[in-house]
Amino acid sequence: MAKKTQTESVPKDNFDPYQIVKYPSSTEKSIRQIEFGNKLTFVVDSQAKKPEIKRAIEELFKVKVVKVNIQNSPKGKKLAYVKLSPESLASDVSAELGLI
Repeated sequence: MAKKTQTESVPKDNFDPYQIVKYPSSTEKSIRQIEFGNKLTFVVDSQAKKPEIKRAIEELFKVKVVKVNIQNSPKGKKLAYVKLSPESLASDVSAELGLI
């Protein structure tokens, strides 16, 4: 039996990053993460998995994602903390989004 990898679970043909990433979070914590941790925070679809979120962010903003952390908020939202590589600056992406 062939072993499945994480990348095989992401559908290749009908992948829509706009269905996964809903909107950026602009709380005090997320702004601090942009400035000091090179991280962006997004509210994502509640069914989205880490590899799907990584692929969606890379396609939407043309950046390199190093790591994705997930937090389910008490209000029922799913937050994705996305750490970018050193050559991709979170401050540049947040300026394009109008957060800073």
